[in-house]
Amino acid sequence: MQASSPTTPPQAAQQPDVQLRQVVGPLQGAVIAMSSTAPTLSIGIGMGVIAAVVGGAVPAMVILAFLPILGIASAYAQLNSVQRNLGTGFVWVRRAFGAKAGSWLGFQSAWVTVVGTTIYLAYGSQVCGAMVLTFAGEMHLHSVIGLALDPGSIALTTVLGLIVLALLTWGAIRGANVAARFQTWLILFEYAVLIGFCGYAVIVGTHPFSLSWFNPASVPSLKLLVTGLVVSVYIFWGWDSVYTVTEETRNPRDAARAGFGSLWLMLGMFLLAALGFERLFSVPQMTQNASSLLPYLGTALAKQPIAALPLLALLFSSIASLQAGVLPIARQTLAMGREGALGPVWTRLHPRYATPAVGTLLLCSIAALLAVLAIGVGTLNQFIAAAATAVGMLVSLYYGLAGLACALHFRDRLRAGVLAALRSVVLPALSAAVLFALGGFLAYTDWTSASSFAWNAANGRFLAAVPVAIVLAGVAFSAWAKWGRRSAYFQPEPLAPQPSGSPAAEAVAEPGA
Repeated sequence: MQASSPTTPPQAAQQPDVQLRQVVGPLQGAVIAMSSTAPTLSIGIGMGVIAAVVGGAVPAMVILAFLPILGIASAYAQLNSVQRNLGTGFVWVRRAFGAKAGSWLGFQSAWVTVVGTTIYLAYGSQVCGAMVLTFAGEMHLHSVIGLALDPGSIALTTVLGLIVLALLTWGAIRGANVAARFQTWLILFEYAVLIGFCGYAVIVGTHPFSLSWFNPASVPSLKLLVTGLVVSVYIFWGWDSVYTVTEETRNPRDAARAGFGSLWLMLGMFLLAALGFERLFSVPQMTQNASSLLPYLGTALAKQPIAALPLLALLFSSIASLQAGVLPIARQTLAMGREGALGPVWTRLHPRYATPAVGTLLLCSIAALLAVLAIGVGTLNQFIAAAATAVGMLVSLYYGLAGLACALHFRDRLRAGVLAALRSVVLPALSAAVLFALGGFLAYTDWTSASSFAWNAANGRFLAAVPVAIVLAGVAFSAWAKWGRRSAYFQPEPLAPQPSGSPAAEAVAEPGA
């Protein structure tokens, strides 16, 4: 496989012979989607933050946030049905918008996913290490061989987190199905703990049920309503990772089934948790313990060691979400390399496991390097923390682009009847508009929350600037791919066919090609 040179036709850079093994079933796909959403982390941290904004209307926010996400999920399912490609928006946006504009937008869709997730791996590994030490403290293990197990030690939490990341990287290289089998046990434990504790809280809680919990109008102001909706939307983030293993699924429809199934299950779990918290705690209690709401629930309902189970579930969720982050980014870079937008090194598969092993190792090594450098470089540490905090803007961008790509590609269905028009065009387009608006609102509120710029993850202007910097870097890299690498992806010719051995996709017209 040769990269294009100044004398090589751009089309020659395409690499359609990259084959992945179809080893992922519908249950394994659902596990990947659920692990990426990290339900325990979302519930344990997100619910308290939502309550701090909207008061008791947490269930209402969860239901409202679910609607645009469902519209984007429909867009993913329909686009995947006509172009089964692990690059997802990288390919779909380019095809829908045409080579001239779609190539730039599609590259951005993949770029923000790869960069945002790589930064999350650096940040999330530190969080995972801190949770390991916190749980050790709960088990009264405060030192090992004279070494203090301090959760506040950035160096120690980073080292422990990177050990976990290395093990998860090894599992991901062995195959998406292997990673999913491991995650299955973590998910089963998480759900058992969540259903047990949250369900019990619903039963024994003393606060009476209130219809205002489900009424968005009970939120004091429109600004608070939108702010609560912003937070609620992003607790669903991650379900789309199942589409990055779509070429490894045995049935083309498995990705859609897993994506939709995991989303509806997430909705049920989030509502159960919200009701359990509302029944047991007051809004001030939820707000004051927002960063540790699930462990707080455990101590309120049980004694040790049973009370430590929610904290253990949080630890398992952080591990599962790390591995779920490793899987999709290596497949995004594989798709980008396959079309010549990145170098051929990203397309190399493991000779035994047929997985993007080189890409997985490179990306996880970059994440590990970022985490290590962040120990001693305060500005880098602030950048990583800010990127992890402001990831919602990046999610809005690539989710919204997928929704618009679906509406544009299936625009002819506007004349095919009301249901077809709603499902394929109207709802994806409206969902995209909502997500763009929420991302813009998040950027605006971050920017206006500070009077001046400071290199600090707590500074609103810095939070707003970091995603912009990531996008601008993506523009620079896409310019290099177009004019430096002379990538076929940026040429008017159709994209390369799917890898041999993959189910045939329907022909997709490319406007403007």
